Amino acid sequence: MQPEGQDRVRLAAEEARALSVRALAGAGCDTQQAQVLADHMLDAALCGYEYSGLPKILNVAEFMAQRPPLGPLELRRDTPMSVLLDGMGHNGMFTVMRATQMVIARAAAHGFGLVGVNNTWMSGRGAYFMEAVARAGLIGMLAISSRPQVAPPGAAKAAIGTNPIAFGFPTEGDPLLIDMGTSSLMFTDLALRARRGEPLPEGKAIDAQGCPTTDPQAAMNGAALSFGGHKGFALALAMKALGVLAGSGQDRDGAGYLVMAIQPELMMPLADYRRELSQALAVIRATARQPGVDAIRIPSDRSYAQRRENLAIGIVIDRHVYESLLRLAA
Repeated sequence: MQPEGQDRVRLAAEEARALSVRALAGAGCDTQQAQVLADHMLDAALCGYEYSGLPKILNVAEFMAQRPPLGPLELRRDTPMSVLLDGMGHNGMFTVMRATQMVIARAAAHGFGLVGVNNTWMSGRGAYFMEAVARAGLIGMLAISSRPQVAPPGAAKAAIGTNPIAFGFPTEGDPLLIDMGTSSLMFTDLALRARRGEPLPEGKAIDAQGCPTTDPQAAMNGAALSFGGHKGFALALAMKALGVLAGSGQDRDGAGYLVMAIQPELMMPLADYRRELSQALAVIRATARQPGVDAIRIPSDRSYAQRRENLAIGIVIDRHVYESLLRLAA
């Protein structure tokens, strides 16, 4: 650990991972789950998503204390190309990673794979799973229907989830990753702002009375709003419909996670797909730029660059988060 001013602490990557594993064990995770979750949240921190990084361990600990897992994962349906998996109350970073491994195996064997997961929660960054799919030479999609935290346009309370969608595409270099929520801000971002006492931007949330608010605590008792108004809401509804296919109707929170993988070889040789997509992205990057713009960025460019840098210099977290993780680890 290196001091980083009064309120911030810098940790080397391996130091952060070791602390994360110990803290997750202190929260009640077994060894395997602690390692899977630590890898996921450390990667989020390395990629520059602080609110999805180590602070999220505190959210995991709080949730597990309220709702411990019910038992081992269970297969509800199993075919050569598809699986429906009951998460039995385990954390989504663990269950969706298991689903990702399953979908890769089925797509590699049969050209296409589809795995749904329900009875799980807080799956983390969709890009993390989609990178694994794309690095296996497959095209991936992850659709999530989550518990209600977002108010539809014109509504005074939450009725739909933040409902993210993510894609992964193999290229000749790092995969093309697209990962976005359909809400104006994600719950983990909101929770981190509440811990820090930071105000929200205008137009992002409402309080419990349905009135606009910039108070993160009031927003947690109220609802976030869809991004892009009715367009974001429509996309969230599509994720909801795919979540139903993943068994969200059997989930106490109405959550469902659907992971899909497609083998490019169904349509063309994988090498041709990698080359042609890479060429298409190169054309986009070479587009004439407006004054003052240094580069045309593709989604995931920044996170890859941030990961490389932070692997060398470490990550920075709030000191009160660091001290909370030490207490949990002890």
